[in-house]
Amino acid sequence: MFVGRTQELKAMRHLHQRGQPELLILYGKRRVGKTALIREFIGHSPQAMYFLAQRRTERETLRALARATGELWEDPLLEKTGYPSWPDFFDRIHRQYQIRPWETPWILAIDEFPYLAESSPGVSSFFQAGWDQILSQLPVFLILCGSSMARMESETLAYKAPLYGRRTAQILLEPLTFLEARQFFPDASFAKAMEFISAAGGTPGYLSRLAPYADLHQALQAEVFSPETMLFREGEFLLVEELREPRTYFSILQAIAHHCHKLSEIINETGLAKSALHVYLHTLESLRLIAREVPATEKWPDRSRQGRYTLADPFLEFWFQFVFPFTSSLTLGNTRPAFAAFNQGFPTLVAKQYERLAREWVLAHQDAAFSVDRIGRWWDRNEEIDVVAVNEAENRILFGEVKWTERRVGSGLLEELKRKATLVSWGQPGRQETYCLFSKSGFIPALEERAQREGVLLVAEDRLALRG
Repeated sequence: MFVGRTQELKAMRHLHQRGQPELLILYGKRRVGKTALIREFIGHSPQAMYFLAQRRTERETLRALARATGELWEDPLLEKTGYPSWPDFFDRIHRQYQIRPWETPWILAIDEFPYLAESSPGVSSFFQAGWDQILSQLPVFLILCGSSMARMESETLAYKAPLYGRRTAQILLEPLTFLEARQFFPDASFAKAMEFISAAGGTPGYLSRLAPYADLHQALQAEVFSPETMLFREGEFLLVEELREPRTYFSILQAIAHHCHKLSEIINETGLAKSALHVYLHTLESLRLIAREVPATEKWPDRSRQGRYTLADPFLEFWFQFVFPFTSSLTLGNTRPAFAAFNQGFPTLVAKQYERLAREWVLAHQDAAFSVDRIGRWWDRNEEIDVVAVNEAENRILFGEVKWTERRVGSGLLEELKRKATLVSWGQPGRQETYCLFSKSGFIPALEERAQREGVLLVAEDRLALRG
């Protein structure tokens, strides 16, 4: 099923309707839905060709391209003879336009472009020449797509890349939001959907594997904890896709997954020198595998000394906690240790995902409070607030607390949140404060009445479903 991507589709269709030569760079992590987006965009258009590059020789790739274009343009001879070289491929596009001009821009989507770069080391230079000399003069919408974040940036976006400066647009495809991912589980309760999404994150490729199952334990047994399944070694494949020597990165990610969030904690766990660790962390950040968090009240986040590192992908966090440490036993068919760890540690992951959903809700409902400059968490040595959003110009701040429990929340949570808010040093005197509480199981009537009097935002399951 195709879910979400409204903004990306709108942007791509706008580019196509302009009728000008376009070079779109589309990239994002494995299984995030890039191919599905391209296919949805192309639809049933006769003025389009989708080509999936594979790990094969340059000669085989050019032959495959010739077969695809020969079939599209009804040229049996081209299908048989192939393209001798990349310049011949671009020349043939030019000749085809002269033979039969396109009424609307012809869409050429090359998926997994980094595989072309592997088999043809100079392919980016050929595409540069092909774009400069031919395609940029024709009504062509060229899409170069890839899963390897590092290779896509080095081959198409980096300053020294041959194609640098040629793109007319780029899309970094992010995982789905919770409200989008929720559509994979239309018949599930809110709590059950939260569990599935806490395991799979917002990656469509993972969600689609787990969605057919009525119970998460069944889904894990069939799709994650079985050694022959796609997701069993997904964490390894993610790193091997991007990194030549992933062992050190594995140890860092495993340390972060097991609650080593501070720089000093990661150093103690991995034994790496501080100078070396900074390099590894920077690489993992650039690949969107980890994120550096600072309190939302920090005006200069890059300079903050309170940075904490977290895994950016919920599935990767799940995998490093409940799959990777038990690879040996799972390979032998013994799932008991993995499920024991899962039963003990998974509720914490669900609560963490609920906090992310709360911040997502605040961003989606800024009209209920104020326009947000920054959003995140806040902490000091002894205290923490789940949701904090600020607006510098208006001197406004929102404090939110999130509870994933089976009991309805009472006024004590609001009192505790107000107490912690007094510890937060931010803004000018007289700042305007907004309070917001999130509860899986709702709120007691006394708190609902008080919230209405004091303008406190209360968000339970019914309100989380308002927008999607």
